[in-house]
Amino acid sequence: MILEMKVPSPGESITEVEIAAWLVQDGDYVEKDQAIAEVDSDKATLELPAEESGIITLKAEEGDAVAVGEVVCLIDTSAEKPSGASKAAAPKEEVKETPKEEKKAPQPVQAKETYASGVASPAAKKILAEKGMEAGAVKGTGKDGRITKEDAVQAVPSMGTPTGGKRGESRSKLSMLRRKVAERLVSVKNETAMLTTFNEVDMSPIFELRNQHKESFKSKHGVGLGFMSFFTLAVVRALELYPTVNSMIDGKEMITYDFCDISIAVSGPKGLMVPVIRNAENLTFRGVEAEVKRLAIRAREGEITVNEMTGGTFTITNGGVFGSMLSTPIINPPQSAILGMHNIVERPIVRNGEIVAAPIMYLALSYDHRIIDGKESVGFLVAIKEALENPVELLMDGNVMKALEL
Repeated sequence: MILEMKVPSPGESITEVEIAAWLVQDGDYVEKDQAIAEVDSDKATLELPAEESGIITLKAEEGDAVAVGEVVCLIDTSAEKPSGASKAAAPKEEVKETPKEEKKAPQPVQAKETYASGVASPAAKKILAEKGMEAGAVKGTGKDGRITKEDAVQAVPSMGTPTGGKRGESRSKLSMLRRKVAERLVSVKNETAMLTTFNEVDMSPIFELRNQHKESFKSKHGVGLGFMSFFTLAVVRALELYPTVNSMIDGKEMITYDFCDISIAVSGPKGLMVPVIRNAENLTFRGVEAEVKRLAIRAREGEITVNEMTGGTFTITNGGVFGSMLSTPIINPPQSAILGMHNIVERPIVRNGEIVAAPIMYLALSYDHRIIDGKESVGFLVAIKEALENPVELLMDGNVMKALEL
């Protein structure tokens, strides 16, 4: 019996996927539930398992875009499993064609060099000067080889004089996920009134808490006490104070959520991925750290699902892990705001009238000005700053041991 394997729907609203890689070869014997391909949707990379055991015949190439429900391979379920290694298809003989004698193209007639060859007209001289080009680098098409204005306009400056080193280039097709990310980022810039506001945070209190309790926290809970739990809980507190930031535009309506699904940007093998911490308002420090670790591992190992990356109400991105000092993060649509964390650097600040060195992080909040006013955006970011600079009172209710469950 020949089984037709069709592309299953990886999630709501997804109508097309791309064959990222075949994990088997045409003619191989595959086992039921064996991963036979990796497919890219516009939201995630997923594995395609074999529906039955048998000999597989591939019907799509790597890089092909196929519609959901389209047949991508056949499995001959009546075939017996070969002994030893999987049976590969016999290589096809290459048919070599006898090259036909190429018709020689007519050689251009070389123009006779004259005193006017390579001389630029006044208009051409001006254009070449603006481009930083010499007249000798341009082939004139005017009378007697003169360089016309049109020649100067079409002239392309050289990319530099070769010095004997490598000057190659390569091209690769963008994955469906990367193309979709590109489209979404451009649409955000074009369709939202995005604005960014900045502030700075003295991380000294958090440094002290982590130094005092990180060993006992990790020993008891099996996860580290990182910065993400402090930032996530500070964001939850700020969203409760400024619910408009936890809102989205839907046509002519604004939807405001009474829960906090916090998206966290992580770097995966296929590019940036944004898994979601569900109902972060109900989580403790331990709960946030455990969920961040779980989602980050799944994203980096390519096991994240579409459901785990959809439905966030606010995003936190940490460019500081890569050394970023300051940035203007782009909103993750259809959300209305995103918080950018950056690197922590010892900087001089004034404390109690004296200049001291302190670990400072710059924060950036990008928001959609169509529904979030300046007062709300600044107040929201200040609320985060206050919570991070006074975590014991504002994030732990004055009881560190209880908050950290130690």
